[in-house]
Amino acid sequence: MSQKNYEEFANSVLKVNFNDIEILKTAFTHRSYLNEHRKSSKEHNERLEFLGDAVLELVVTRHLYLSFDEPEGVLTNWRSALVRTESIGAAAKRLGFADFLRLSRGEKRGSDRAREQILANSFEAVIGAIYLDQGYDVAETFIADNILTTLDKILETGSWQDAKSKLQELSQSKEGATPIYRVSEEDGPDHDKIFTIEVQVNGRALGVGKGASKQSAQQEAAAAALKSYSKTAAS
Repeated sequence: MSQKNYEEFANSVLKVNFNDIEILKTAFTHRSYLNEHRKSSKEHNERLEFLGDAVLELVVTRHLYLSFDEPEGVLTNWRSALVRTESIGAAAKRLGFADFLRLSRGEKRGSDRAREQILANSFEAVIGAIYLDQGYDVAETFIADNILTTLDKILETGSWQDAKSKLQELSQSKEGATPIYRVSEEDGPDHDKIFTIEVQVNGRALGVGKGASKQSAQQEAAAAALKSYSKTAAS
């Protein structure tokens, strides 16, 4: 992918006129890419990801605080739904980030789960790049256009609700038991692991989830378990 391609993408899709287009290229550079391109590339996107994560959380937190008169716990759950891997990965996919990722040949053949995590990481890295190159206001506009616009749907569908908390409440009321989460599998290198977690209630496996962190895998497993309860109730 040429520098001109990145410039056109920045201007037409990201709506950002970068002063230094190299910082955007770095935002799309996965650690694995450096192993195969040591002479031409010297920096991957993890530092930008670290910065972008903080900017993203600040922008979302500020928006929620100023826009809604809700308790801290509710706002925290809404924020979590907006900034979780699935949400920002979906935003990266909508914007066409996949075509601009700089990956090793091995990572290009990786699983869909691994690719989702890489897309989410690149989204945060791009925020970091925009913040450094253009400042807070431009980064805020980018986040508002691509993340905050999804809030209405999140509230409408109730996807912001914590699946683990709902499952615990349901299992205790129905069975007098607390869910137990067990890691059944770990795949991938240390910097890019995918966890598979099974949730059990009274010794029965009710759901399985996968995620780039144990927390996200537990949430997915809990959501699957809630669907199991719904199917049982309907039958």
